[in-house]
Amino acid sequence: MSFKLPQVEQVRELGADMGMDLTEAYAQSVIDYLAPYADGYRLIDSLADDLPPVKYPRTPGYRPEGDENKYGAWIVKTHIKGAASGKLKGKKVAIKDTYAVAGVPLTNGASVLEGYIPQFDATVVTRLLDAGAEIVGKSVCEYFSFSGGASTSISGPVHNPRAMGHTPGGSSTGSGALVAAGEVDMATGGDQAGSIRIPASLSGVVGIKPTFGLVPYTGIMGMDPTIDHAGPLTATAAENALFLEVMAGEDGYDSRQRGLELERYTAAIGKGAKGLKIGVVREGFGQYDSHPDVDAGVRAAAKVFEGLGATVDDISIPWHLHGLPLWGAIALEGTYHVMIHSAGLGRHIEGVYPVSLAARLASLGDRANELPHTVKVGMLLGGYTDRYYQGYYYFKAQNLRRRLRAAYDKALATYDILLMPTTRVMASKHVAPDAPLPDLMNHSWEQIGNTCPFNVTGHPSLSIPCGFGAGDRPIGMMLTSKHWKESTLYRAADAFEQATNWQNMGPAKLKGKATKTGR
Repeated sequence: MSFKLPQVEQVRELGADMGMDLTEAYAQSVIDYLAPYADGYRLIDSLADDLPPVKYPRTPGYRPEGDENKYGAWIVKTHIKGAASGKLKGKKVAIKDTYAVAGVPLTNGASVLEGYIPQFDATVVTRLLDAGAEIVGKSVCEYFSFSGGASTSISGPVHNPRAMGHTPGGSSTGSGALVAAGEVDMATGGDQAGSIRIPASLSGVVGIKPTFGLVPYTGIMGMDPTIDHAGPLTATAAENALFLEVMAGEDGYDSRQRGLELERYTAAIGKGAKGLKIGVVREGFGQYDSHPDVDAGVRAAAKVFEGLGATVDDISIPWHLHGLPLWGAIALEGTYHVMIHSAGLGRHIEGVYPVSLAARLASLGDRANELPHTVKVGMLLGGYTDRYYQGYYYFKAQNLRRRLRAAYDKALATYDILLMPTTRVMASKHVAPDAPLPDLMNHSWEQIGNTCPFNVTGHPSLSIPCGFGAGDRPIGMMLTSKHWKESTLYRAADAFEQATNWQNMGPAKLKGKATKTGR
């Protein structure tokens, strides 16, 4: 790229966009004054970029077909062998297609990114490889990760291995499916509204959205930087704890990582649930969209903890129901700025910026008609509140997030864990890409009512499968704890797994009884 001084008409157009009425003479005087600044920009052009090193050889990969991709969950298969030893030696991993993996395509589910190849590895990718993991491919995600369903990715729908023809949950769509199918030991996810916990719930696996900032977001495409979270999806709580141990901690790049409190999460495994205080949040149940099987299944699963020696009480947090509108005001306008005004990278945080990605997304406006309804509608609403309300709702929601956080913190001063359904619905059937807009939007956003409030507050929140409902579709139970207390979640989740055979559980089978059948 080569910096050039603006032309007179460009200066006048820029001024007009900002409400300035500039004459040609004034615009020329501005250009004359700015001339010396051009040398500084040209100096930046001439300097080599500063990107994290790539440590492990890899193949560029290929898009698998047929039986090699029976659920449509792989966007690319590759092979990257990690260190010869480490905590994750022998573990096979899939990376969500929002993460940069050098030399391997990154699409974020979007047609506008097809053919884009990152130049460096996301911090989490390097950490997994350093710990001995083997990366075997990248998992499909929704278009710009802007959906909790499975109908928007450029590669086509992803099927739920436990309920074919249904969504595995998004936006970490392929990650949930691949873990549920047993094709990998772990898959990474990104969570801005529930995109780790939703596929965990609907696919019947374990997924955690850690405390905000615990896992570095370096090298991962996001939305609004105040709600971006990254974490693991696995088959069990014990494996999830192991992977989070590797992923967590400051990386020296991401300035969102402040005041981290790290623990050895695997130490929580096997400690049991005796003595834990669990608050079952009334507002997480019985809503307009709550499926009776989900409510019954999660309430019955909650009673399992009583049989394990935990105290379980019904509690009320009225502000929980404010979480969705607060999230909407932050996420939509914030993402509008990231995608439309910041070439998909965001600003105002210190970190690693993949300038090659910015160059690719700079042409987004020329291809906006390719965007799915989910992105179009979200960006139109975000753009509307930004332009006609001057950011009022975004700014006020950012202030009100403190009151929402305080409401949960007040309950967590008494209880170790807050419990509710992860998704108030079970996996729904796929909708056709050309379905009416309301059908597509409902399929994409019906899952986030209970999950997205904790993206606003940053509390750690884990989804664990607790049985099946109608049509043998999984039900997810969500556990939330104090900031930095992921170990408490793993302790409870592991105790539940040890005490039950969740794959044989359902509302009719549990009826509030703790079973002792092992895993």
